[in-house]
Amino acid sequence: MTAETAAPCLEQCPIRNVLDRIGGQWSLLIIEALAGGTLRFNELRREIDDISRQMLSRNLKLLEQDGFVARKLYPEVPPRVEYTLTPLGHSFLVPMGELIHWADEHHHVILASRLDYQQRSESNA
Repeated sequence: MTAETAAPCLEQCPIRNVLDRIGGQWSLLIIEALAGGTLRFNELRREIDDISRQMLSRNLKLLEQDGFVARKLYPEVPPRVEYTLTPLGHSFLVPMGELIHWADEHHHVILASRLDYQQRSESNA
């Protein structure tokens, strides 16, 4: 797919466009961490202890670009930056909570299915 064909597809596929961004490994964890209120960058890193600085920075920029997160820079020395959920970000907490609840409820079934699949694949090899 070329850049010319990708852009119209994203415009025509709003569900994929949105889910590709918020469905990433880190986006949900960042939104969940900010559900409790405003946090500074290093506070977010402590909340999501296995995320690298670069990955956190990249995902915060994408969430800000999409309107889920607001970034506020205070002109101090050293500079202080705070992140908070926007109204759009807060509105996503309800469906995100439902998804988290569903995943928690069905996690054991999914793991059993994966194990079963792996065992069948190995026996057919």
